[in-house]
Amino acid sequence: MQNHFELFQLPQRFTIDLSALDQAFREVQSRVHPDKFSQATDAEKRVAMQWATRANEAYQTLKSPFKRAAYLCELNGIDLQIESNTAMPREFLMQQMEWREELEDAKHGKDMNALEALDAELQVVRKAKVAHIGTLLDAHNFTDAALGVRQLMFLEKFGEEVQAVFEKLEG
Repeated sequence: MQNHFELFQLPQRFTIDLSALDQAFREVQSRVHPDKFSQATDAEKRVAMQWATRANEAYQTLKSPFKRAAYLCELNGIDLQIESNTAMPREFLMQQMEWREELEDAKHGKDMNALEALDAELQVVRKAKVAHIGTLLDAHNFTDAALGVRQLMFLEKFGEEVQAVFEKLEG
């Protein structure tokens, strides 16, 4: 079975052309769209639906930097051990603790300015982390990239928590 990169005829690397991904996705979708199979047999309709679903899943994976990085690690035999390996560098954990305190303070104080500053800082760190992971992956350093992917998972989750506080304070 083709991997996601092969499905869209893209190089198997972290740095991809997102417009080429979008275009390739539209091409695949146009070939397997269920409407094209309205006169087909049930088996043909089922296969078309499976391909459309697979293309959508592949697109969502490659479009997201976090999912794309995790997928590349897995393709190259690296088990991310997301559930079992929570070991992180001390400074990363200290940063997480500081941010959690800042988030709680902003939430309890209903301080939108503090929340916006925290969100901006998180975005800068996340962007740098994604760039670093991309460099490691494109250099085929999948083992070190895996640690970065696990850290990025924490950053993504914390970003969701920050957004939830925004919604609560705005709502």
